[in-house]
Amino acid sequence: MTKFVVTPASETQRAAWLGGELPAVEKVRPGLWSIPVPIPINPLRYVLVYALELPDGVAIIDAGWNTDEAFGALCAGLAVAGYEITDVKGVLVTHIHPDHYGLAGRIREVSGAWIALHPADAGLLRERYDDEFIESLVARERALLVRSGVPGETLDELAGASMMIRHMVSTALPDRLIEDGEQVGLAGWDLRAIWTPGHSPGHLCFVSPGRRLLFSGDHVLAKITPIVAVHPQSGPNPLADYLESLAAVRRFEVDEVLPAHEYRFLELAERVDYVMAHHEERLAEIEKVVADTGGADCWTIATRLTWSRPWETIPAFMRRAANNETLAHLAWLEARGRVRHQAGDVDIWYSMES
Repeated sequence: MTKFVVTPASETQRAAWLGGELPAVEKVRPGLWSIPVPIPINPLRYVLVYALELPDGVAIIDAGWNTDEAFGALCAGLAVAGYEITDVKGVLVTHIHPDHYGLAGRIREVSGAWIALHPADAGLLRERYDDEFIESLVARERALLVRSGVPGETLDELAGASMMIRHMVSTALPDRLIEDGEQVGLAGWDLRAIWTPGHSPGHLCFVSPGRRLLFSGDHVLAKITPIVAVHPQSGPNPLADYLESLAAVRRFEVDEVLPAHEYRFLELAERVDYVMAHHEERLAEIEKVVADTGGADCWTIATRLTWSRPWETIPAFMRRAANNETLAHLAWLEARGRVRHQAGDVDIWYSMES
């Protein structure tokens, strides 16, 4: 597949990303600021929080992890824009992963801001982050990995691989639930929510038709593609949801895409087309591996795919993500009659010709 490179909307932001640095706070345009908030121990390094000026303060899109470093960076970034954390009136959370949702509760405690989420993600909060539910969630993840064929010696490590980041979330139920197509209602902004499930069941993008901007969260990024995986809190076919969601945002005519990671860029439709083509290529690769093996479990299939680094060098958490992302592609292929699986203690996937 011919590589497509987007045009950065900010050369300095792109240079910081490529150089492994934290980008500067930027005034994107009048009334809109980009504030990088660091992510600890993560190759993404930072989340881009967007501050939207209001007559009586600011609203922010996403929040960052619940760490003192992240909170300090957010406060410092707001200060560059001329605001304090107490000026935050609302937190629009694109989805409930810790780097987007983690600080929302702490921000509300100090500012009184409302927190908004899509209902599909709001319904997952307690199971994901409350202590009384976490053992059940880990057990369900472990059962999924068993059915995928994950070797016994790595099962426990993979099943609990995300537990180390739970403390970086200040669990807070939302004050507002935002549905697909809803006008957000920020003074001076024609912001509308677009439900884009796939990376998470309740992922939201926000479009401003008048300003020709798309705040894309993790849905559409400049260089990488978000993880779309089957897991205990996903739907049965998250890749189908994701591809449909890509088509939903492609139709918007915008001048700039403002993602939560990497850097801002210009070409929405072209980037969407490239990501969709990438998944078609991945689906074809998986279909071929299934045919070549004559029947294999998901873990075995995942180990034979092309990844950004050798399989043996991928950390445990990312191996789990790779397995579950492979499972999402297999589910998509099965829904379209291109592969089939035989359920058992370990599920085996076959080509339709087998």
